[in-house]
Amino acid sequence: MKHDYYAGILIALVMLSSCGQMAKDSAKGSEQDNATQIPVFAVTTTEAIRGQIRDYLSLSGDLVSGTTVDAFSDVAGKVTKLYVAIGQRVQKDDPIAEVDPSRPGMSFNTGLVKAPISGTVVALPVQIGMTISQAMPVARLAGSGSLEARTYVAERFISKMKVGLGVELSLDAYPGRIFSGRVRELSPTVDPVSRTMEVRISVQNEDALLKPGMFAKLKIVTEEKSDVVKIPAAAIVRRYGDQYIFTVETDPKDPAITIAQKRIIVPGIIIDDQAEIRQGLEAGSLVVLRGQSLLEDGVRVRVVDTTPPLKAAF
Repeated sequence: MKHDYYAGILIALVMLSSCGQMAKDSAKGSEQDNATQIPVFAVTTTEAIRGQIRDYLSLSGDLVSGTTVDAFSDVAGKVTKLYVAIGQRVQKDDPIAEVDPSRPGMSFNTGLVKAPISGTVVALPVQIGMTISQAMPVARLAGSGSLEARTYVAERFISKMKVGLGVELSLDAYPGRIFSGRVRELSPTVDPVSRTMEVRISVQNEDALLKPGMFAKLKIVTEEKSDVVKIPAAAIVRRYGDQYIFTVETDPKDPAITIAQKRIIVPGIIIDDQAEIRQGLEAGSLVVLRGQSLLEDGVRVRVVDTTPPLKAAF
């Protein structure tokens, strides 16, 4: 009986030891499984392409006649009559105003001010009853030929300005339509108060839709490049002084796995959410557009959405 008793105790101890070892093995296996659970980040991608990009300066300005001429009186005296009003069309030698040079006790023939050119009256700085001299303009006429836009560029952008730059003009009067122009003249001086420089732009007005006095929004194209690699600017990550992007690549150890690859880049022109990439990226690469803020080099990723690439032409 004692033999059977001790044998039972021995069997029970063996079973308890076995169960304890199984529990340890199970816990160890669970820890190994947790260690092998690698996070996978969901990302949205787009394709880097080759195309055109332009840098420009957005300004606003007024349309004025490319030719303006002031009409002067040959005599000093009192303005007794005005024949024109602002906005009126006149022909060369049409009467503009009459000036009476008479003085107390002296009577002289009235002087007639005539239009020096054919055009539109854009200013009348005199009024009936006003006394003027020969040096004071009676009226300002805008010629019917060329049209130009005048704008002012801040001092920090002066280095980008040069004669011949292309300009795009848009006006509220013609929504959706773009008119063309070109920088014709740069002022030789900078206004010491506003710290701006005047820029004059010749405007194409072949269909005569544009009128002097209109307000225009201007895009002066300061730089234009073709056949450059470009991506949405939102894909660029800036951290600790570096600028980089992430591309989606196949894991060299397992073709079924995709990973994020960090690439240090050298950007060029960045405008309107388009970025030129001078170094660090090739056309055709899949670039992470959203979800890149949490990525590190080599982490696993899963593409959940794709965004169409930028247009080749800007």
